[in-house]
Amino acid sequence: MSELVTIKNLSVKLQQNTILSAINLTLAPGDILGLVGPSGCGKTTLLNTLAGFIAQNNGSITFATANNNLTITPKNMLAPEHRNVGMIFQDYALFPHLTVAKNICFGIEKESKKEQKSQLLQLMKLLKLDGLAQRYPHQLSGGQQQRVAIARALAPKPNLLLLDEPFSNIDARLRNELMLEIRQLLKQLDISAIFVTHNKDEVFTFADKIAVMADGKILQTGTPSDVCQQPINWQVADFLQLGTFIPIHKSLNSKYFDSAIGKIEDKQLITVNKNQQLLLKPQHLELSSNITANTVVETISITEQGYHYLLSSLTTNTKLSFTGLSFYSESLLTLGQQVAITIKPKAMVTLNKLAS
Repeated sequence: MSELVTIKNLSVKLQQNTILSAINLTLAPGDILGLVGPSGCGKTTLLNTLAGFIAQNNGSITFATANNNLTITPKNMLAPEHRNVGMIFQDYALFPHLTVAKNICFGIEKESKKEQKSQLLQLMKLLKLDGLAQRYPHQLSGGQQQRVAIARALAPKPNLLLLDEPFSNIDARLRNELMLEIRQLLKQLDISAIFVTHNKDEVFTFADKIAVMADGKILQTGTPSDVCQQPINWQVADFLQLGTFIPIHKSLNSKYFDSAIGKIEDKQLITVNKNQQLLLKPQHLELSSNITANTVVETISITEQGYHYLLSSLTTNTKLSFTGLSFYSESLLTLGQQVAITIKPKAMVTLNKLAS
């Protein structure tokens, strides 16, 4: 299947600062991609570059169309209005002096009145905005404002929709419902989308693919489940809060790795890299009454998954010592309590190379 968007070696500099560096990314027709990463890593800049609001310094962006491909380079720029890309900003950017109807039709004013009315009625029905056509933005709830912003972006029938943290201003109770509704709408209209978020849970609900960014680069792409099961390095695992890295060591000719909480067999590992750091997810761990205590409780908090503990090792071997091991349990432990933790026999854990 041909790609709808192909980004090759894209770089962006702003005021002599490199914001994006060697970005390579593809998006298939109909796919929804979630861009995640720490603040300042370049996510919004990438959206603005795709939309044409920021010029690239290097590389190319290619949009596939029904008739031909549009390739954008530093020497062959294309104005935003010619890219057939819709964008929804974090604050929705609705025009406060325009009604809902006029906001939605703003980008299709050159169409006939009949076509505008047809588009307006269709989008208002799809986005559950019936009866709100003559209201102004300040008369709408946050969820309704978001729907109007989406309708306005969809009115010109873009090939690609860009969304900058579209759910951050929505009440938590409505967020999941809206994400499912909008995902279903995009799939129904067969519109591809890229959205920025800090919340990995939003990616699992809304996206088909995930791209993890850091320092202006894309570290890893794939389905959300694949990336979470096999993070490529510690930065990906750390940002997605997939677990805790602990040091391990393997003696020559041994089939076991030593750790401060016991031995791990080779067959329990998904990947092996030269720097021996083991990624342990909370679900890999369990309390044991059959071995001597090997950790101590550092902190305790209460979550919807039960009691959450951070544990430190008791080992005197400083090369294998660790702190901050994340562990969930229904059992109530006490601060300073020494407990025995083991890795579940059938758990598949990941050994990652730490970036220098």
